Amino acid sequence: MFEAQVLAVFSKNPYQYFNYKQVSAQLGINDKSDRELVKKTITDMLQHQVLVVGQRGKFKLNPIHVEMNPDNILEGRLLMKPTGKAYLLSENPEIEDVFIAANNTHHALNGDRVKVQLFPARNGKHPEGRVVEILERSKKLFVGTINYSRTIPYFIPDDVNMPIDILIPRENLHGAKNGQKVVVEITEWSDHVKNPFGNVKQVLGYPGNNDVEMKSILIDQNFALEFPKAAEREAENISTTIPEKELYARRDFRNVLTFTIDPADAKDFDDALSFKKMENGHYQVGVHIADVSFYVKEGGAIDQEAYQRGTSVYLVDRTYPMLPEKLCNLLCSLRPHEDKLCYSVVFELDDQAKIHKQWIGRSIINSDRRFNYEEVQEIIETKKGEFAEEILTLDRLAKILRKERFDHGAIDFATEEVKFILDENAKPIGVYICENTDSHQLIEDFMLLANRKVAEKIGKVAQNQETKSFVYRVHDKPSDEKINTFNTFLERIGYQMRLSGSKNLSASMNGLLKDIQGRQEQNMIQTLAIRTMQRAVYSTDNIGHYGLAFKYYTHFTSPIRRYPDLMVHRLLTRYLTGKPSVNKEELEEKCKHASDMEQKATEAERNSIKYKQAEFLSDKIGQVFDGVVSGVSKWGIWVQLDDSKCEGMVSVKTLTDDFYYYDEENYRYIGQHSGKTIRLGDAVSVKVKAVDQTKKQMDFVFVNE
Repeated sequence: MFEAQVLAVFSKNPYQYFNYKQVSAQLGINDKSDRELVKKTITDMLQHQVLVVGQRGKFKLNPIHVEMNPDNILEGRLLMKPTGKAYLLSENPEIEDVFIAANNTHHALNGDRVKVQLFPARNGKHPEGRVVEILERSKKLFVGTINYSRTIPYFIPDDVNMPIDILIPRENLHGAKNGQKVVVEITEWSDHVKNPFGNVKQVLGYPGNNDVEMKSILIDQNFALEFPKAAEREAENISTTIPEKELYARRDFRNVLTFTIDPADAKDFDDALSFKKMENGHYQVGVHIADVSFYVKEGGAIDQEAYQRGTSVYLVDRTYPMLPEKLCNLLCSLRPHEDKLCYSVVFELDDQAKIHKQWIGRSIINSDRRFNYEEVQEIIETKKGEFAEEILTLDRLAKILRKERFDHGAIDFATEEVKFILDENAKPIGVYICENTDSHQLIEDFMLLANRKVAEKIGKVAQNQETKSFVYRVHDKPSDEKINTFNTFLERIGYQMRLSGSKNLSASMNGLLKDIQGRQEQNMIQTLAIRTMQRAVYSTDNIGHYGLAFKYYTHFTSPIRRYPDLMVHRLLTRYLTGKPSVNKEELEEKCKHASDMEQKATEAERNSIKYKQAEFLSDKIGQVFDGVVSGVSKWGIWVQLDDSKCEGMVSVKTLTDDFYYYDEENYRYIGQHSGKTIRLGDAVSVKVKAVDQTKKQMDFVFVNE
């Protein structure tokens, strides 16, 4: 509790010994209970070797801390647990995570970027340290519930990884009532105080209300609910008429067959395909992307807000767009029978999908037809329908491109997307899995091709050419440690992978994913395989995209909903007109921000799904469902239901037929007397025991067979 103040006393006098009474005197502490806390703090610091002991119960600063060694200082993000303990996730992937005890976090919170001082290494022990500086707070606003007490109201955060409550003086409640969800900012947090003080910024309403919960999810991940007035005004003032000079400055594709393919409920269409059979027997295929950069000027109010958001967020029942509605649903949406400004990549392909020519530049199109995925899939399957010949040719070319990608080592992770059927009140009344059909993959393959060729256009340079700073979408290969751990587990259950060379690894991974199709262990192995992979991010350092097996890759095709794509469009314009490279360090900062916001958007989307799954099961208490064991931990066994894909936990405490011990290495529980095993991937039957919608938690119990 008093660590910072105690450390300050020893740091000012690094060569002098003090006992706890002398330290208390220097801090002006006379209260007996507080002096005992000082004594306990000194004991903890001695245990962590921050202090060393001298004669007669006196202590001084450990000499290694007198002058802080830069080699013992790390920077990174803090991953905090509900208990208050934390781990530093270093920005250097070669450095092991650092454990930080709850009393050494120095008021840092989950996700904060911090500076950590390492304690002296101990043989066989996990690296440990303490937070010495908070470099950047991950959140300024927190979402949770107001709880009145006899003394002072307090705020309980929704985030289980925030282990402290915030005290709210009554004058800072601003009308918030007991039990309501609110948005709070921290106003004061003194070093010697455990809990911070806060101020209610916004009252959202009562928990359990759908609108309240969806807004809570967004705010909790740092997304603004409204556009700033300056951005709204700027959008209103954008003309809907295309300037005549743009018609002459761009390549005109308005007389070429063009169409969009999107989900049936989509409102923004940011990509289109054009198709023309050429006289030489080749095909001209154009990938046309909304030219957002024409309307959104760099540094303007819309641009600043789009940068902060980084991405659109797709919750179960709503979309929070990156751009104001006038742009994403009107000006920049490639709606049929309207002239639209685009950035295009146009290919001349032969029958084997080999590229003979390509062109990248600004264009104007007029889409002939808006298709949804289901309509195109029907054309592919029946070989009949509007523009059937063109769509079937594109599908054939796409399949050739897809095969080439997998032949070169791309990994085929077939993930499932959960969709809900909602009633008029946004209550889920059904769940289904969105299939990844040929129509989806047709679009995906041409978008991948465009992204790759744009990255190559800027990234591939001759020896005598200037290397220009660019935004790449990179995906590092998995670490040897993770792959070896995964393979060791596979061998225990009768599978094996070839680990020599990245191409062999990719081919072996694809073979594995194909072999497990339809088997009981499919879900388990696929889940572990995905966890083995690194996360794709944006970066100016091109290390290639391991999962796609591309040496050069970027994101160019969705500037309506992803800020990095807008950055790529601007950089293309700059470099295609011969201008010099932008500052790499500034661009890298933007890449890091975009990667962070993408991760936050993913977390928000997952949380909205979890909330709807809990809501879907809330009226099914006591009902029995079939499922599969999707995870095991020391707290219990996670089960994903087959039909709804809802995931809940069976607590270890409910396993009463035997004493089960946790075999962490093999992802299973084993009954001590019966030898019965419950492992990852097992098919099971469970009963819904309890549901907590606000916590997005579902409790199950196993049904005895």
